[in-house]
Amino acid sequence: MSPVIFLLMLALLTACSDNTEGGGEAQDDNSTAATKEIIYATAKDINDMNPHLYAGSMPAQGKVFESLVENTEEGIKPLLAESWDISEDGKVYTFTLREDVEFQDGEPFNAEAVKKNLDAVQNNADTHSWIKLSTKLESTNVLDDHTVELVLTEPYYPALVELSMTRPYVFLSPNDFMDGETKSGVEGYHGTGPYKLAEHKTDEYAVFEANENYWGGAPAIKKITSKVLPAGETTFLALQKGEVNFAFTDDRGADSLESESMNQLVEEGEYQLVRSEPMNTKMIVANSSRTENAVSETEVREAIWHSIDRETISRDIFDGTETPAETLFSSNIQYADVELKKREYSLEKAKEILDQAGWKEQQSGAVRTKNGNELAMQLFYDNASSSQKTQAEFIQYSLQEIGIQLEIIGEESTSIANRRATGEYDLLFNQTWGLAYDPQSTIAAFTSDASYLHTTSGIEQADELYKKIDEVMVTTDENKREDLYADILTTVHNEAVFIPITNGSVTVVAPDNLNGISFKQTQFELPFEQMNFKD
Repeated sequence: MSPVIFLLMLALLTACSDNTEGGGEAQDDNSTAATKEIIYATAKDINDMNPHLYAGSMPAQGKVFESLVENTEEGIKPLLAESWDISEDGKVYTFTLREDVEFQDGEPFNAEAVKKNLDAVQNNADTHSWIKLSTKLESTNVLDDHTVELVLTEPYYPALVELSMTRPYVFLSPNDFMDGETKSGVEGYHGTGPYKLAEHKTDEYAVFEANENYWGGAPAIKKITSKVLPAGETTFLALQKGEVNFAFTDDRGADSLESESMNQLVEEGEYQLVRSEPMNTKMIVANSSRTENAVSETEVREAIWHSIDRETISRDIFDGTETPAETLFSSNIQYADVELKKREYSLEKAKEILDQAGWKEQQSGAVRTKNGNELAMQLFYDNASSSQKTQAEFIQYSLQEIGIQLEIIGEESTSIANRRATGEYDLLFNQTWGLAYDPQSTIAAFTSDASYLHTTSGIEQADELYKKIDEVMVTTDENKREDLYADILTTVHNEAVFIPITNGSVTVVAPDNLNGISFKQTQFELPFEQMNFKD
């Protein structure tokens, strides 16, 4: 049986499961749309909303907390800072703050509050080492009530981009700090954003209410509820029944619904489907430093790359909503339009590579061996993502065809993130940071033990790679920056440590009478404050 036929059978079984007890008429008078409230389904709790740490839901944090600047399609724009100047040597950033902003607890937002927040982040710098700005921000100085100065140790061209991120360089009321710090927890979650957290019941729901004093104007949608539901059929039925009325791609890159279920909801006439432009690359990350496993061999990683049928995954798992990816970044990402060798889908090519690497197949269909060791490894996927599970099963079958024994293991996203940090993995699913952050954020994470250090540290040119990464972040020579990025991307591509699968988008399923649905460059947030229901 070919991998394609296997996948078609898998899809049919999934479809049958999705349609089981698929009834339930959409409610009318009592529907969530009628109340002009958004209730969105999410597979995980909002967790700790401390914006200076990483446990919280980024879509939730994005409603409450804001940054000095905003990353848009047109580039960096003002947000809490009205304007800024950069010194000639590129090391001093002077921000003029808005004067009409206060925190949700009534505390004024001013230069002193900015300094307290940035100092709190920097006092926990080890946690943020994957963000290179954290290693270069020397001091934050108050010049007057609404002017603040950031001094860097050296020029760093992505500074404004990293200041615009969902976390950690966002602002929490100083009243919420614990002993002047945030690294060990906070007393509350009062930001400057358009929504404030009103109620939270762990693993059940969280309620956000409109900030009526928001400096950008009170939002039209007055209440947003995040409701924790299992992805798949449970969320589908909840949408049909009107128990929730909104679903979107979360910050794990996972959708709560499969494409077939989304299309069915739209066909039934109650919902609309809105997709962003491609924002990231979904991929398998290989642990090159895991010397006890064959995944540390470049040839094995290349063979895996050749064994993944991206076209079929795009067409049959994602229903064409995600496009096949051939490289770590798509060519529309700045500095990523680099000539790289193409690795086409070919099981025969994969077998040839393994043969040449000494991994021999004793008989057809058997697991390959070398020096008495079997060619076996594990792939970790997010068990809340039905698409990752389906991909994992498809890839498992493909690798079996070339003599690789692949065990697939589903875990919670936090557990997988911990594995990535500790190096306790062979292969795992992940995704690039996306339009607003790349290539610099994903590439900076190559050197971070919280992210991709174990992915990259086992390759032969690791030390040279890290030197080029440090250099590309500080050079002010545009031509040199382009050359360095080309070298960096070529190295990791040739080593096949990031195996691309598809280019992903953010998908929204929403009531058909909801206007103003749009997307941010950050991909993990939605501008709910711009939405409103038709009268």
